[in-house]
Amino acid sequence: MMLSPRSLLDWIRPASATPRTCPFDQGMAAYERGQYLEAIRCWKLASEAGKAEAGYRIGMLYVRGEGVVRSVPDAVAWYEWAAQLGNVDAQFQLGLIFLQGDKPVLGPYRNETWRRSSAGRLGDKASDIHHLVFPHGMSVERDVAAAFGWISAAAESGKAEAQTVLGNMYCEGLGCEKDLSAALGWYLAAAEQNCAAAEFALGDVYYQGKGVPVDFEQAAIWYRKAAEQDHVRAQVALAFMNLKGTGLPEAPAEAARLFHNAANHDDPIALYNIGLLRLKGHGVAKDIDRAETALRKAARKDYVPAIQALADFYSHGAGAEPDLREAAVWYEKAAERGDVQAQFFMGRFYATGTGVGPNIRQAAKWFERAAGNGHATAAFNIAIFYLNGSGVERNVKVAIEWFERASEGGIRAAQLQLGKLYSAGNGVPRDHRRAGEWLSKAATGGDADAKLAYALFLLHQDGSIERVDQIRSLLSEAAETGHAPAAYQLGVLEMGRFGGAANAEAAVSWFSRAAGAGHVEAQYTLALLYLDSDGTMSDPKAAASLMIKAAHAGHSGAQFHLAVMYCTGTGVAQDVAQGASWYEAAARQGHKVAQFNFAVMLGKGQGCEADPEKAAEWFEKAAEQDMAEAQVALGDALMSGSGVAQDQSAAAHWYQQAARQNHEGASHRLAAIGVALVDG
Repeated sequence: MMLSPRSLLDWIRPASATPRTCPFDQGMAAYERGQYLEAIRCWKLASEAGKAEAGYRIGMLYVRGEGVVRSVPDAVAWYEWAAQLGNVDAQFQLGLIFLQGDKPVLGPYRNETWRRSSAGRLGDKASDIHHLVFPHGMSVERDVAAAFGWISAAAESGKAEAQTVLGNMYCEGLGCEKDLSAALGWYLAAAEQNCAAAEFALGDVYYQGKGVPVDFEQAAIWYRKAAEQDHVRAQVALAFMNLKGTGLPEAPAEAARLFHNAANHDDPIALYNIGLLRLKGHGVAKDIDRAETALRKAARKDYVPAIQALADFYSHGAGAEPDLREAAVWYEKAAERGDVQAQFFMGRFYATGTGVGPNIRQAAKWFERAAGNGHATAAFNIAIFYLNGSGVERNVKVAIEWFERASEGGIRAAQLQLGKLYSAGNGVPRDHRRAGEWLSKAATGGDADAKLAYALFLLHQDGSIERVDQIRSLLSEAAETGHAPAAYQLGVLEMGRFGGAANAEAAVSWFSRAAGAGHVEAQYTLALLYLDSDGTMSDPKAAASLMIKAAHAGHSGAQFHLAVMYCTGTGVAQDVAQGASWYEAAARQGHKVAQFNFAVMLGKGQGCEADPEKAAEWFEKAAEQDMAEAQVALGDALMSGSGVAQDQSAAAHWYQQAARQNHEGASHRLAAIGVALVDG
């Protein structure tokens, strides 16, 4: 037979000279095919022959759980074997594991889940099974000293990644004394090998001045070297320097480009910042949709600033109508992650039903969380909730604690509330000394309500007349800011209600200022002064104008007097129907004289249709308020059967009520029907 030259050569070559693939290479080929068990078999053969890299490769399989149950402790055993033989990669990986440690993780197919399950099924026998399956245990304790040793070995062998990590350890003093000079040396050694992580670290060294003077220009050089290698954190750092003009000319467009590149790697900080730039059109074309997309991606990675920004985006409606429901969703996510302002916002949202269904308990929960994190306004709000029992069980003691916290945060309204609580003894023992201290502190802060409250507090203390000048000063300061209630109280003070000579002219001036600002009681009081026909300021028309304003604002006294004015034509054209209408308005608010007068008009058909039945109802309402005239009128209606069923016994009851108030007509009526007055 004819043989080719190659076949002939093979035929004459001794068998021992035939090329054979070594077990390690066979393992590599099997691994590339995904045949992990075959790879382990080959690498174990290679390790028995002292091939260090084979041990390193087996360790990798245990870390990744490829062909074996994932077990970092088993990986450590193989890495350590290979590391001791000088395998640099094994030394580095071993150092990283010791630097972080490795604890069992719960979850499907996790070691700890299996251990617990088997322990439940096998009891005491489970420990033997555990040892067989995981002979090196199920966790690796953190050991920074060991980490330092192994990473140092890899670094000294020239592995750039190890040199960078060793630089970090010297920088932070992990497993060694802190030595910024040594850190710088290792970073430089790694950077000479174009290691992007080391270049980034050198950027940080010069940016933060770690063992060297702060040098932003040098920092930018190193950040740029790393960024050009697509190092995401370096791109972000350099972007900020361009954006702020730190060590570089301000260049928003370059910042946007760098943020965009880093965002392509789904870095949340980059996504957040490119989102903000697109939202504003700063350094990049304004694009609301792409901005929203970037912010949403960052928010979904639990980056709290992005969550907050997305909430603000929907709340303010950038480029569109606000979407308060969507805003509430994101504010709540930020709140759950500890963002204090978002917690406060959620308290307001639930309290007002903004973007969510109103829920006072949820409002209380979020206000209390924000307050606990130092938000002063939230502390004031939750104090009010505890004071009123809104969303929480009423607890004045807790309310006071939160008011005090709010006061420490500069909320003057909290000091005012504390003063009022101690002054009135509302839920706490009355304490005039503490009340005065809190009200004085609040008033000193310049709050008009506080000045008014402190002035009124002083007015009602014993011997307060001696402090009239101080009280007048407090009220004047508040009134000069346009505070109508203070102006009204000044008017009352000038009327001599709290002692001292009356000054009607000054009183009218202050009442006028308060009335002009819409203070209803001031309008009513000033109207009464203008109605005084014996006074020097009598002005029925001015009185009518003020009384109409107060009456329309719902002041029952003003409604009653306006009714009288319409019925008598005082300051207005006489109009009995208008009079009846205003009597009814005051009557419905419980004004007993208005109830009586309206009943009289209904009985006689004055200004309204006669209606004896309704007249009797209003007489009864006034009678129930101990108005003797109404009691007599109701008795008369019951005697005659006018608007009610005739009932002499009931009539006698009402006559007796009026007679006890020394009403002569009631006594005469009782005598006429032969009923003696019975003492009540």
